[in-house]
Amino acid sequence: IPGTIFFSLLAGALFGVYKGLVLVVFSATAGASSCFFMSKFFGRPIAFWLWPEKMRFFRAEVAKRQKKLLNYMLFLRITPTLPNTFINLASPIVDVPYRIFFLATVFGLIPASIVTVRAGLTLGELQSLSDLYDIKTMVLLFVIGLLFIIPTLISRQNQISVEVQALP
Repeated sequence: IPGTIFFSLLAGALFGVYKGLVLVVFSATAGASSCFFMSKFFGRPIAFWLWPEKMRFFRAEVAKRQKKLLNYMLFLRITPTLPNTFINLASPIVDVPYRIFFLATVFGLIPASIVTVRAGLTLGELQSLSDLYDIKTMVLLFVIGLLFIIPTLISRQNQISVEVQALP
């Protein structure tokens, strides 16, 4: 949904970091969910007409990652791999369950929203873009990133342990 950065800046300026973050994440998730359900009911022909190759690629990736679909969807939300508009519209068509979509959207929006809401708080004081990324923000984003990666690392370690035990 266009304008989310400006909305995030405004929310930070008007409501502060915590209230602004909740407002931004709630609103963006509601908008993404609306796109999800509209697409579920009548978006299939439009999505395949607009993005035929991306749809085939996304469908294959979702099918390949069914057991760790939440991790994959979080990755897509946090990184600029696929545009959020595409994810919102294509997810129901390639059979991403709404529960997974919802959780990935809520938690995947938090890192970028923290930066933009905090920027809105100090908008009048900014001298350059480097003012947005102070040490506190960088540590916070690093910790959030770690929290998203830890389940995958634990799962891989458990899988390696099972494979080693299965060796004759």
